Amino acid sequence: MDYEGSKYGQIAEENFKKGYNCTQAVVLAFSDLYEMDEKTAARLSSSFGGGMGRLREVCGSVSGMFLVAGMLYGYEEPKDSQGKKEHYERIQQLAKSFEEENGSIVCRELLGLDRKKDEPAPEQRTEAYYKKRPCAKLVYLSAAILEQYMKEHPLN
Repeated sequence: MDYEGSKYGQIAEENFKKGYNCTQAVVLAFSDLYEMDEKTAARLSSSFGGGMGRLREVCGSVSGMFLVAGMLYGYEEPKDSQGKKEHYERIQQLAKSFEEENGSIVCRELLGLDRKKDEPAPEQRTEAYYKKRPCAKLVYLSAAILEQYMKEHPLN
């Protein structure tokens, strides 16, 4: 699918280039759509960058997409089995869209890493960093996928 020209994708990519981690970049891109101050949203999503604290598991941009989907479409009642089922279907659909574009939703696989986790210290964001890492484009894509989903499934 063509995700070029995504408003939220562009905001997410700009957020990433400002220094936010991949999850924060996506979550903050949608801050105009949910009732949470940006400081709280940034803190809530801060643990998921680098595939969850640089463990290189699920891509942080995908986690951000899931967090926003939960804020916008999620269920809240613990016994709402139908709501839970529908939301998990939504999350699986979003993951599938991302995986179809990239072959995986796993950070280390997307980055071509042969190790499972990295040191906790983040890398410096230099021109070389942005050239070797697809992260800016991945945050764009996650936000664009969610934006497309929202067009197809308007909020009530």
